[in-house]
Amino acid sequence: MRGLRFAALALWGVLIAGLSMGTARAEVPPLAAYGAAPAIEYMALSPSGALIARIVVVDEARALAVTQMDTGRHVFAAAIGEAKVRDLLWVGETRVLIVTSETQSIHELGVPRSELFYGMILDLETKSLVQVLRRTPDVLATLYGGASVRQTAQGAAVFTRGVNVSNGQINLHRVDPGTGRGRSVESMDRDTQGYVLDAQGEVIALSRYFERSGRWSLRLPDGRGFREVWAVDAPVDTPVLLGLGRTPRTIVISADRPDVAAGGDDSETGFVLFEVNVDSGEWTRLPFEHDPDFLVHHPQSLLLIGAGRTEEGGVRYEFLAPEAARRWGAIERAFPDKAPRLVSWNDSLKLILVFIDTGESGLYQLVDFETGVATIVGDAYPAIPAAQVGEVRPIRYAAADGLDIHGYLTLPPGVEAPTNLPLVVLAHGGPASRDIAGFDYWAQALASRGYAVLQANFRGSTGYGRAFLEAGYGEWGRKMQTDLSDGVRWLAAEGVVDPARVCIVGGSYGGYAAMAGLTLDKSVYRCGVSVAGVSDLRRMVNWEAQQEGERNGQTVRYWNRFMGAARLNDRALDALSPALLAEAVDSPLLLIHGKDDTVVPIEQSRVMAEALRRAGKPVELIQLAGEDHWMSRAETRQRMLRETVRFLEASNPVGPMQTAP
Repeated sequence: MRGLRFAALALWGVLIAGLSMGTARAEVPPLAAYGAAPAIEYMALSPSGALIARIVVVDEARALAVTQMDTGRHVFAAAIGEAKVRDLLWVGETRVLIVTSETQSIHELGVPRSELFYGMILDLETKSLVQVLRRTPDVLATLYGGASVRQTAQGAAVFTRGVNVSNGQINLHRVDPGTGRGRSVESMDRDTQGYVLDAQGEVIALSRYFERSGRWSLRLPDGRGFREVWAVDAPVDTPVLLGLGRTPRTIVISADRPDVAAGGDDSETGFVLFEVNVDSGEWTRLPFEHDPDFLVHHPQSLLLIGAGRTEEGGVRYEFLAPEAARRWGAIERAFPDKAPRLVSWNDSLKLILVFIDTGESGLYQLVDFETGVATIVGDAYPAIPAAQVGEVRPIRYAAADGLDIHGYLTLPPGVEAPTNLPLVVLAHGGPASRDIAGFDYWAQALASRGYAVLQANFRGSTGYGRAFLEAGYGEWGRKMQTDLSDGVRWLAAEGVVDPARVCIVGGSYGGYAAMAGLTLDKSVYRCGVSVAGVSDLRRMVNWEAQQEGERNGQTVRYWNRFMGAARLNDRALDALSPALLAEAVDSPLLLIHGKDDTVVPIEQSRVMAEALRRAGKPVELIQLAGEDHWMSRAETRQRMLRETVRFLEASNPVGPMQTAP
C-alpha cells in the first residue's frame, strides 16, 4: 500500500481554511471551484457525540481532523496526502478507521488492474497508525468487500474479509484495532456473497452464489455451522442480505418470494424486503409504505429502525422506530423544503448530523436535541455561495411513445424566466441509476457558464418502479436515447431553449449516450462530449467476460439483458455501437477518459477516436493520467470541466448571458 501516510499538520490555518464558510460574492466562481473535491468528504460523530471526525480537502491534499464538540477544540489533525478516501468509521470512542482505495494490479496473483481497498486505524490517544490485516499470516492487507465495526465483549473491533494467498480462502477476520492483525473467525470462499454480523460481531447469516449456475442460497446457523434454508435460481438479479432486522436474531433480506408476499410496483426487481428470524426461519414482510433505496440501522444496537427513498424532491425517510421517527420529523420541520439527508448520529440519537444541498452548494448542520439548536459545522463548496447556485427545477414530459419521463432542468444562476437558452443534455451513467435533486457539480458548472442543463431520467433509470426499469431493456441507442432528445423537443416547444443550440454530454453510460447522440440520433445535437463512455458494445461485454474469466457470468448476463444481446459476442450490438458508425458523425466530438479506469477501459475511447480519424471526422481525445472511472481526483476533474466548457463554447457558444428581468 502506497497511498495513506499520516503527517502532522504544521499550521492549523491550513485545516481551518478547508473548513471555513465561503463568503457571498457576486462574481461567477471559477470552474476550479466546481471541479474541486468537496472541502469536506466525510464526517462522523463518535459514539458518545463528544467528538466529530472529518476528512478535509485543501486543493488535492486530504487531512483527518477530529474536534471536541462542546469546546470546539481541535484534538487531532494529520495530513493523509492524496489518498482516495472511501469511508470514515469510529472504532469505539478513541480510534478512527479510514478506508481508501488505489487502482492497482497484483500480477503474481493474477489480479487484473482494479480498485483495491485498504484500511488504516488511527489511535487518537497514542497517535499511532496501523494498517488493517497487517502482519496477518498469508493474508493480503486489502479489504475484500469493505469493513464494519462491532462492540464486542473485548472492546470495539473491525471485521473484514481478507484473501489468503496460500489457500485462496477469503475468510472473515476480526481485526485487533491496536495492532491491525487479523484473526480468522468464519471460513468463507469466493462463492460466499454476503453475511450478517450481530451487534457483538457473530455471523448469524450467510449467502452463497454460484456464478456459472446462477444459484443463490441463504444459510442460517445450525449448531457450530450453517445450513441452507432457502435457494433460488438468480441468473442476474440476486437476493441481498441487508443487515440486522428489528430484533437481535433477525436479518433483512431483499428477495422475490411470491409464496410469502407479492412484490410491489415500485420495486425495480420485483423483490420485497423481508425480515427473517435466524432461529425459526420465519419470513415476514417489512411494513415499509414504499420500496426503499437503503436502510437505516441504529448506531449502537445496529437494529433496523428505518429506511430512505430518493424521490423527486430529494431523499425521504420512513422510520419504524418511534423515537427515531419523532426526531427526524422534528428535523424535517426545522428544514422545510430542504430535503435534509442523514449523515451521522451518536448512540443516544440526541445529536444528528445532516446535509442540505437544496438551493445550496452543500451545508453540514449538527442538530442538538438537548439544546434545540442547529449549528453549521461545514461547507462542501465554500467557494460557491448560494447566490451562485442555479435553480434546479423538476420537470416532466412525454416521450414519443407516451411514456412519462421525469428529470431536472438546471438554470444559469439568476435566470428566473428562461427563454431561448442554449442547452446541454447531461446524461447520467448506469444506465440503471438516476439523477437526483440537489447540488450537482457538473450541472452547476455548465449552468454557471450560461447553459441550461437537462438531466432526464430516461427509461431504464432507477427510482420509478419495475416497469420503467424494464422498459429500458434492449433500448441502448433506441428509446433510451430518444427519451433524451424528446426532452429537448419539449423544452424547445415550451420556449425555454433554442433547439439550434444543443449539445449532449455524459459520463460512463452517459458517455455512450453522447456518442449515440451524434450517430444514432444525430439531428438534435451540435456537438458531444463523452467522458469514460462505451463506444463498442460487443467489445465491452467481451472485455467483461475476459476480466471475470466467465463467458456467461452474472455481469455478462446483466449487460446482455440491458443491451438486448442474445449471447456473448452477439453481432447485433454492432448496429448500436458508435465506434462502428463513425461515418455517420457530422458534429464534433470530445472524448475524455482516465487511464486508470477499471470499469470502462480507456480502449473504448481510443477505438472511437481512431474510427473517427479514419473517417475524417472531427474528434479530440484527452487521456487523463492517474484518473479512475469516477473522476476521484480534483486536478483531473477540474481539467475535465475546463476542456468540456472550452469545447462547448467553441462548438455551441452561449452568446450574450440572459439574466432575469
